[in-house]
Amino acid sequence: MYTTFHFDSAADLNEEIINSIKSTFKTRPITIIVEEDEELTEDLKAILDDRLLENENEGIPAEEIINRISKKYEI
Repeated sequence: MYTTFHFDSAADLNEEIINSIKSTFKTRPITIIVEEDEELTEDLKAILDDRLLENENEGIPAEEIINRISKKYEI
């Protein structure tokens, strides 16, 4: 089973949520992953907006971008 909980803030976590998880999964093994939501800054939004206006034929294909990033960061 896969369940995702989204909260506006860590302050929204409470005992009721923990009890709900315990009740649902009982003695089965579970994994809890905490991930901070990342929001785009205004600068990044402006860059993306500019890129949307570029002529599609003049841009670099996504596959090439991924290859360059993979090579640069060895991922």
